[in-house]
Amino acid sequence: MHRTAVFLSLLLMTSTACATPTARALQAAPSPTSYWSFLWPLQTSWSMATPASASADAASPPTTLADNTPLAPTDTAAPTETSAPTDTPSPTSTDTPLATSTIPVTSLCATVTASFLSCRYGPGPNYLYLYALRQGANISLIGRTDGDNWHWAWVEGRNRCWVNTSYLRVEGDWRQLPIVYPGVARLPVSPYYPPTSIVSVVRVGNSVTVEWAPIRLRAGDEEDEFMQHYILEVWHCKGGSLIFEPLAINDTFLTVVDEPGCASPSHARVFVQEKHGFSGPTEVPWRPWQ
Repeated sequence: MHRTAVFLSLLLMTSTACATPTARALQAAPSPTSYWSFLWPLQTSWSMATPASASADAASPPTTLADNTPLAPTDTAAPTETSAPTDTPSPTSTDTPLATSTIPVTSLCATVTASFLSCRYGPGPNYLYLYALRQGANISLIGRTDGDNWHWAWVEGRNRCWVNTSYLRVEGDWRQLPIVYPGVARLPVSPYYPPTSIVSVVRVGNSVTVEWAPIRLRAGDEEDEFMQHYILEVWHCKGGSLIFEPLAINDTFLTVVDEPGCASPSHARVFVQEKHGFSGPTEVPWRPWQ
């Protein structure tokens, strides 16, 4: 009788808790290679059908890394996989309905609805990949970006990372989570490359073109052949709201639409991305609307 009571108590406790993100995450098996070997090029795919059947960045996960720690150099073996990723922002039609309460929360439980869901170092599909989560995995969300338009949330765990909330069933409104990016959540720093510098910022009407100096990567320092070398994080005005977008590109210039009518000023910054981490950010001297 005593054993039965203990078993029922344990069952009740586990059924009411939000499982840790690593409980059902794909984790790498011990390997004789370097601890940093997770940054060897991995190729994944993302099906944009529906959250329930989508396969977002399906891949065997690399070894995880503590947050905000410079990544050590790895071998520069050439990628062996060739299928192109289709990592794009997910359709908003699949979002979980928002709760009506506006009371902030410190964390929310969520369940992965995609077959495999990539968890990345930054809040977007073009940041470096960390690991994948299986469909049905229970995770805890502990933060978000400062853009209500951007559907990415920060996942609790030994190695914290970012997932697209369009492929989650969230118990609550993810917009009530505390803002951790930019700020608390930081990108891992590359010790091998310097930040870029801004060459020019030109506004013509609603269009702002930013140009920066090139930072050449050594052969083999891409995560894979599809990695974009630069990420322009921009907060720009659209329809009277300040929205956040991380725009990845291999070129050294980018034009962004920035409309008048927002209470907060637009701004931007540039990161250089390589397989060991990120250099920067380089702040952009934004040209306001005149």
